[in-house]
Amino acid sequence: MTSQSQGIQQLLQAEKRAKDKLEEAKKRKGKRLKQAKEEAIAEIDHYRLQREKEFRNKQTNVMGSQGNLSAKIEEQTKETVRNLTSSYHKNMETMMKKLLSTICDINPEVHPNFRHAV
Repeated sequence: MTSQSQGIQQLLQAEKRAKDKLEEAKKRKGKRLKQAKEEAIAEIDHYRLQREKEFRNKQTNVMGSQGNLSAKIEEQTKETVRNLTSSYHKNMETMMKKLLSTICDINPEVHPNFRHAV
């Protein structure tokens, strides 16, 4: 009976050791998965930053710098305003004379479709 009892004790101890090893393996697996996930996230972030930098470089090469573009547009706008202002001052007097002559010089005439009643 003691040998059976010892055999059972050995089996229980072996089962406990196997269970401990299994739990340890699960913990190691969890750690490896967590580490792999962190490495993947770091690699993704690095790749994203690299691609964004390449995109910005290409965008700058194609479109030029935004400051230069806005300065060009500003200068073009000022030039257009100067041209319009000079054209206004140059043609204002002539247009006012034409407008006033059209309004003030009235020639009363009978309309051709008017029938004179007899």
